[in-house]
Amino acid sequence: MALTPRGDVLRTVMDYLERESRDSVDRRRDLWRSISDKFIRTADGSYTLKSEAGEAMHTRVGAITEAIEKFVKPTVSGIKDDLRVLDLCSGLGYNTAALLEFTDASSVTVDMVEISAGTMATALIVPSPNPAHKIVKGAYEDFLLSEGLLSLRTSPPAPSGIELRVHCGDARAVVPLLEREYYDAIFLDAFSPGVAPELYTVEFISLLAGVLKKRGVLATYTSAAPMRAALIEAGFHVGQGPVFGRKSGGTLASLDPRMVRKPLDWRDERMIALSDAGIPYRDPELSADALEIMGRRRVERMSARGVTRISSAVKTPLYLGSEQVEGRTGRRVRRNLSRIGIDDPSGPEALYIICPQMDECICGCGEDRPASSRDRVISMRRRLMDLVNLRHLADKAG
Repeated sequence: MALTPRGDVLRTVMDYLERESRDSVDRRRDLWRSISDKFIRTADGSYTLKSEAGEAMHTRVGAITEAIEKFVKPTVSGIKDDLRVLDLCSGLGYNTAALLEFTDASSVTVDMVEISAGTMATALIVPSPNPAHKIVKGAYEDFLLSEGLLSLRTSPPAPSGIELRVHCGDARAVVPLLEREYYDAIFLDAFSPGVAPELYTVEFISLLAGVLKKRGVLATYTSAAPMRAALIEAGFHVGQGPVFGRKSGGTLASLDPRMVRKPLDWRDERMIALSDAGIPYRDPELSADALEIMGRRRVERMSARGVTRISSAVKTPLYLGSEQVEGRTGRRVRRNLSRIGIDDPSGPEALYIICPQMDECICGCGEDRPASSRDRVISMRRRLMDLVNLRHLADKAG
């Protein structure tokens, strides 16, 4: 089931617009007055509301400000000619509005993908936090008019050089229809992976890899380990995004390692590479619902824990290489490591696994230092599997 804003708000909006279509009278100001108490005005003047699941659609700092800092600046700064952007889960249109306000590109094409026509209709009702949002409203109006869901167009036409193309549907069905290697940037602004994992699976992220330019950049606000693991499995290089409006930074990714300027924190690399927390979401047919996707990952985590991945409990992989691991935590760490064949957190097996993260070799392998977070994750994961396979061979021989 798609995660959408509160159903009562969407139903009210659609009812009003249906009445507007019958008598061709603009009722949108009256509608806003009647439902404005359901919205929260954020610090930059944009409005947000909660989803059916209780998750806020935007940070209280403000959707426009967050969009500029987390999505726009890290991906399209410096592009002066033709700019092409894929805005996934475009919602109330704030990310695209922020892009249009910020960019100096001579021409801009944005494909906006939103699963809910009701959400688009709601965007027409909320006060615009910046002038560019009125251009987004015009694109949404054109789409709703073409679908027979609207009768009045109240927004000005888009200026020359700006093309906004609206797609209403499940992004898993829309993205395969888009042109390959076309976009300079992708804004992935779906609800969080733990609530709506459909757009964070290996299979969907692989679709995004196909439509992004080689030097293009994907941005998302989330730092969730399974999402970053999916990016790596799909061929992306991954790094930290700006910290803004939330406790942790988001994620930036590109197929070109030179476009990722800030690597992941070493702790994140290690948890993704070595623990069951780094197992990604999977959706082989690109059609499963959230519960099925989360259930599939839960089963995969349980089968891998202590077998091919180190338990994520007490963040066990972070203690590899530590000489002093005492107390209750120390006992749990040692137990978790022993299950996968590592007897000493600071022993040779542990050092072999984490060596790729060190500036100089600490295990005697003599290998070149991996240059990126992606390369370090892959190298540590390979080394862990080396030890697992040796353990299996030793068990068979014994």
